[in-house]
Amino acid sequence: MAPQKQISTVPEELAGLRLDQALARMFPEYSRSRLKEWLLAGAITIDGGAKRPRDAVRGGEMIALQPQADVEVEALPEPMQLDVVHEDDALLVVNKPAGLVVHPGAGNASGTLMNGLLHHAPQLEEVPRAGIVHRIDKDTTGLLLIAKTLTAHTALVRQLADREISREYLAVCNGVLTGGGTIDEPISRHPVDRKRMSVQQDGKPAVTHYTVLERFRSFTYIKVRLETGRTHQIRVHFAWRRHALVGDQVYGGRLALPKGASEPVVDVLRRFKRQALHAARLSFAHPATGETVEFEVPAPADFQVLLRILREDATVGGRSLHPTGRLPRTLRPAPPRNWRRLACCRASCNT
Repeated sequence: MAPQKQISTVPEELAGLRLDQALARMFPEYSRSRLKEWLLAGAITIDGGAKRPRDAVRGGEMIALQPQADVEVEALPEPMQLDVVHEDDALLVVNKPAGLVVHPGAGNASGTLMNGLLHHAPQLEEVPRAGIVHRIDKDTTGLLLIAKTLTAHTALVRQLADREISREYLAVCNGVLTGGGTIDEPISRHPVDRKRMSVQQDGKPAVTHYTVLERFRSFTYIKVRLETGRTHQIRVHFAWRRHALVGDQVYGGRLALPKGASEPVVDVLRRFKRQALHAARLSFAHPATGETVEFEVPAPADFQVLLRILREDATVGGRSLHPTGRLPRTLRPAPPRNWRRLACCRASCNT
């Protein structure tokens, strides 16, 4: 069913503004770029006629807007078992498993999350990108936000652009981090390998905040909060800091087993063939009610096994190791009371 036509009069206080600016004020549920497209396509008329986006309004004109369905999705609906965390009339939140591609592309024409979403909610065909507001990598797990209506999509995309959607991730990186911090380094396409991203001074701004949750012998469990949302941002930033994520096949290089690693650690690292990254938490203003909503899901089983093995490896006699891999001084076995005399005896016996 086609969206209902909207009729409105240009308020006097908007007199003097460009037409596209006035339309954005009058119809905030749609983006300015979309309104401009509709204006140029003849879906918006002013006093029954057409005008250019740059033409000024005088106030009092009659605006007729016929919203157009953005049928730009080429993917076909496919039945798929989706882990739906939340669903209402405006939006959908799903928990994506590892190995599932979000959008169709070269080599992935079917079997993507978009295909499954179009089968689950056919009306998504009329929303840009089938309502998918943001994406996560194929082998990253966790929460994804999908808008079910054009109005909700516009509102959520604006929140994302204004950095008002909070996204928190859990990750395990190589090396022992001394503390939390912020990585503020621009990212763009790699100058040689165009399939990869890299830190480049002429790239787009990218800011990643992180907190240390737990330290192991040669690894660190961290919570990461994105301020921006560049492609592969977390993976690129930590690889640039020489703390690539465990299992990252693109940015982590060849598997380097830590010296003295136990057999369980060696086994779990060799089996973990994806980046240890999980989109654990989403928080944003609901586009229909304006209330702040929050969703959180635990890390998947393989991630939990990785953490368990690393914890066990970082334990000696039931006592947790210091971040450096050594027992804290207060937990080290105390020397015998007569250790000085014993040392002297050993020295004299060796002479």
